[in-house]
Amino acid sequence: MPALAAGLTVLSVAALGLAWQGQTRLKELEQELVRRQGLSQGEASEARTLARQSQDLTRDTAAKVALLEARLAEVALQRGQLEELIQSMSRSRDENVIVDIESALRVALQQAGITGSAEPLVAALRQADERLARHKQPRLEGVRRAVARDLDRVKAVSVVDVSTLAIKLDEVVRLLDELPMLSAADKTSEAMAVRQARVERAAAKPAKTASAASAPADDGLLSHWMRVAEERWRDLAGHVWLEAKSLLRVTRIDHPEAMLLAPEQAFFLRENLKLRLLNARLALLSRQFDTAQADLRDTQSLLDRYFDARSRKVVSASELLRQVAGQARQVNVPRPDDTLAALLAAGGR
Repeated sequence: MPALAAGLTVLSVAALGLAWQGQTRLKELEQELVRRQGLSQGEASEARTLARQSQDLTRDTAAKVALLEARLAEVALQRGQLEELIQSMSRSRDENVIVDIESALRVALQQAGITGSAEPLVAALRQADERLARHKQPRLEGVRRAVARDLDRVKAVSVVDVSTLAIKLDEVVRLLDELPMLSAADKTSEAMAVRQARVERAAAKPAKTASAASAPADDGLLSHWMRVAEERWRDLAGHVWLEAKSLLRVTRIDHPEAMLLAPEQAFFLRENLKLRLLNARLALLSRQFDTAQADLRDTQSLLDRYFDARSRKVVSASELLRQVAGQARQVNVPRPDDTLAALLAAGGR
């Protein structure tokens, strides 16, 4: 019995020891669990903070990537332009000469078509010839010969000098107010004839008076008065004859309406002619040669119908109109086809 009690006591002490040890171990586990839970919460909070920072960094990175892509596209564009520039600069000297001459000729051809003058094309061909002469490249000799042929063909074309024709039309407009008309020409010639007769009679009177004074004094007073009366009778008869001639005239009239033109109608006729000449001048400046020719024909017809063709001023105005009508015509400037073809062949195009 005592041994049993001692065994139970030992077992009880061992059980108590084990219980105390288990309780101590459990407390330690609880403390470790609390510590680790605190650590987990801290790490979770830190992880959330890092996640937010990662999101902000991702947004910043995306913006920077977009900016870099835009800059990359700009750099690619600049690189393409730079390559084109380098390629254009890397062309040979011959190619540059060919391209420049061709461009200058095409621009000059457009200017010649607009202005109707061959001067821009002549100047471009001369500059091309001088440049080819300075270049001295054997492979461009064919181009130079083509330039010489085109230059000769362009120079052979007679170009209308519009400024000179406009000056001639201005001169005709200035002469219009001084041109005598058929309706006043006969009156003017008649007045001149009367004045001429009076001048001749006035010149004859001193001679007759001198002859009468040199007559012998013994002729008597009666013969003197008879001579004076005879002279006066002749003067009176001549005056009456001139007046009678002015009352009746026989004249050939080709255009009856020209003789019946009133003074106020003559004024409007001159103004109408001025307007026609100004229209012809504007048509010449705008290269409308058909319209200018029509106005010049109408003006010439009115001059021949209503104005005195015996007057030197009328003849001068008609001659100026004929000169303008003869020179006012459309002129086609030839194209430099030989030079353009030679340039294409030299450029290998």
